[in-house]
Amino acid sequence: MASVELKSICKSFGSVEVLRDVNLSLEKGEFVVFVGPSGCGKSTLLRLVAGLEDITAGDLYIDGARMNDVLPSKRGISMVFQSYALYPHMNVFENMAFGLEQARLNQAEIKARVAEAAEILQITPLMERKPRQLSGGQRQRVAIGRAITRKPRVFLFDEPLSNLDAALRVDTRLEIAALHKRLSDTTMIYVTHDQVEAMTLADRIVVLNAGQVEQVGRPMDLYAEPASAFVAGFIGSPRMNFVTGATAEKHGAHTLGIRPEHITISRDAGEWSGSIVHIEQLGSDTYVHVKTEEAGIVNARAIGANAFRAGDAVFLTLQSESVHLFNADGLPVGPART
Repeated sequence: MASVELKSICKSFGSVEVLRDVNLSLEKGEFVVFVGPSGCGKSTLLRLVAGLEDITAGDLYIDGARMNDVLPSKRGISMVFQSYALYPHMNVFENMAFGLEQARLNQAEIKARVAEAAEILQITPLMERKPRQLSGGQRQRVAIGRAITRKPRVFLFDEPLSNLDAALRVDTRLEIAALHKRLSDTTMIYVTHDQVEAMTLADRIVVLNAGQVEQVGRPMDLYAEPASAFVAGFIGSPRMNFVTGATAEKHGAHTLGIRPEHITISRDAGEWSGSIVHIEQLGSDTYVHVKTEEAGIVNARAIGANAFRAGDAVFLTLQSESVHLFNADGLPVGPART
């Protein structure tokens, strides 16, 4: 296992600054997820750790050793790409063995490592197939298996599930979580734009915004105690409702934030009144979009199926302990809430 430390990391492409003063310490055996919107710098940061991009300023350490000028092949890292990056003319065994052959391991060791990785990922029956004969989920498992065979100190995942359909994403996410438990001595860094993946996989989440670290913490800590309005809006699905103007000012804030699951919807009475403009029925939950005078359009969660219809007059009540208040700079106002 290996610790990873980034000290004052900056990255620019010409005059364009992509990352600015990034400082992170990743513990040995930890599963850390980088999240943020497109263009925030998360994939670039991963590529700096891998050695696929040069660091403009700052220092990268793995197990205390400075890595800035160390070749990618010498860093003890394996990377799983979004595109799988499998050789189409090689079968599964050959794809998984290729890196080991380049490292000049003997054939017995190569066969043993490939067999071990295949067993972990349950792809042993696929060894003779070519990539074109595999499903997307199977190709991704082969790509992960190829990384496992190298027995890296650090695993890097660059949006590995983005090419899979919804059902396969869930299945493969569970497999990656199980893999981390089985390889608990290996540090894993995972990049995604999907905060559901981040919440379900990470020991800690690093939220990036415009090339800077916005907040680092355990998933539920970020959900309950966001350090900014940006984090509050990015973590949680559906996203938090934000209200400005007179309603927020009554609470002594520039912006009031409340999650859909922390709003009670009723036909009888409540803090805000309005009419339903849209309903999303998901089976176990129903999301009701209500146009209010106090807060504009607000999304509220109703448990299970219900009799609400578009056009109905309803009332909304906020769980006061779950209201988040932010100033004009998007920073929390008052004590943090849990």
